[in-house]
Amino acid sequence: MTPLEILLVLFAGVFGLAIGSFLNVVVYRVPAGIPLTRESRCPHCDSAIAPGHNVPVLGWLALRGRCASCRAAISARYPLVEAFTAVAFAVVTWSILATTAAASARESWALGLVTAAYLYFVAISIALTLIDLDTHRLPNAIVLPSYVVGLVLFTGAAALGGDGEALLRAVVGMIALYLFYFVLRLVRPGGMGGGDVKLAGVVGLYLGWVGWGALAVGAFAAFLVGGVVGLGLIVTHRAGRKTAIPFGPFMLIGAWTGVFAGEALGHAYTSLYSGT
Repeated sequence: MTPLEILLVLFAGVFGLAIGSFLNVVVYRVPAGIPLTRESRCPHCDSAIAPGHNVPVLGWLALRGRCASCRAAISARYPLVEAFTAVAFAVVTWSILATTAAASARESWALGLVTAAYLYFVAISIALTLIDLDTHRLPNAIVLPSYVVGLVLFTGAAALGGDGEALLRAVVGMIALYLFYFVLRLVRPGGMGGGDVKLAGVVGLYLGWVGWGALAVGAFAAFLVGGVVGLGLIVTHRAGRKTAIPFGPFMLIGAWTGVFAGEALGHAYTSLYSGT
């Protein structure tokens, strides 16, 4: 990688720290219906949190994991989400820069829009995973705008980079995966939530942009991971056959499996049976 690309990866990581701090707010406030613009306060004593204590990771370390006013414990999940988001932003940026060559100014802008799209997908993946684990919900306030954001960014990238095929594939993936989950919900209403169906279209959009292999592998991986985890919970007596387990996290794990490894796995699978 060039020095400029290394600098961009580092910047993405620092930016991810800030986004991770914001995601902690989103995860707590969106399900509770609390405005995101409200001043940050301790949930125990309602004291305002000083700006310095809101610095990602470092603020939590400086406070030693406790509120400055009432000394109530602050969950370690906050700095972990911030750190994980930073790493995820850096890895996704590095992956896109390392695998895509931008020869012209227009292609560079297209690459920037694609990177922005997948960084946005990182952010909502983290937020939706935590919210679904906490509340068994996938809020419309996060899922539905993701269609608009993804379509706008990918349309701009296709226009600048001349990759209409990728855009068409993304739209087909969006529609196909949405319809697939919609039919599953009709066949077995209790086994699939409405939020899962809505999220499926977003997942299909991002997988479709990468390729058909990514779409197939990402869709399959969600059920594979979900089945393995569900079986593990049953075997360890932490859940029963009728226990409701949020499926959104498995869909998103499957999606990122497809993004990073779907094309390679799809090619390997087809080569195995075609003999090439």
